[in-house]
Amino acid sequence: MLFDTHAHYDDHRFDADRDALLSSLPENGVGMVLNPGCDLESSRKAVCYAETYPHVYAAVGYHPENIDGVPDPAVETALEQIEALAGHPKVRAIGEIGLDYHWRRDPDERKRQQTFFRAQMRMAGRLGLPVIVHDRDAHLDCLTIAEQYPQVHGVFHCYAGSVETAARLLELGYSLSFTGVLTFQNAKKAAEVVRSVPLDRLMIETDAPYMSPAPFRGKRNSSLYVYRMAEAIAEIKGIPLETVAAVTTENACRLFGIPC
Repeated sequence: MLFDTHAHYDDHRFDADRDALLSSLPENGVGMVLNPGCDLESSRKAVCYAETYPHVYAAVGYHPENIDGVPDPAVETALEQIEALAGHPKVRAIGEIGLDYHWRRDPDERKRQQTFFRAQMRMAGRLGLPVIVHDRDAHLDCLTIAEQYPQVHGVFHCYAGSVETAARLLELGYSLSFTGVLTFQNAKKAAEVVRSVPLDRLMIETDAPYMSPAPFRGKRNSSLYVYRMAEAIAEIKGIPLETVAAVTTENACRLFGIPC
């Protein structure tokens, strides 16, 4: 059985078949899914899915691209509401949190992202929960903030950094997770990182409905395709697919405190 450690089933692209798809995952080899929130509404939905489906777990938090919807006077209340949701027994992480500089060039906007990120790192530390970190074009600042909270651990999802940054994150206790990018023909950098990272620190994800792996690029992604990431890691490391499936599932269960 496989563990899809990152999928957004609150997305509108699942409105037509969400229940049928989620219900079908165990019979299709996907034993567990973790659905992270990106703001208060999606975090509430993640908890709802976790309550509805035994094999689905939730994370709650504010994605850096979703903080624009929270005016400065409401930040404290918004984070208090996230922390309240985090008390649910099937919430197993704070996330998706982090930094995204791809479209944000303004220093003040980046500083605000950093403020949210640090606040949610402190929350995770108080609650003893791991974090799910989003890092897009912000590798140095994400690493710097991770270093400032050594008591917090978690996973850098859809990892896109260097081998050197990966090594430092491993020293800090983080795991790395990979999406369909790993299956692309030009994914030399990601493959290099996978080769360098011990298997017991790797996880797999779809980031559904985004990041569809080959040969499904251009289609809506779902946990049904998470096997492609396991296949890619097996090929890169030259080990059996069954080993990758078993170990990445064990890694995720250990990180999120879920019985396997």
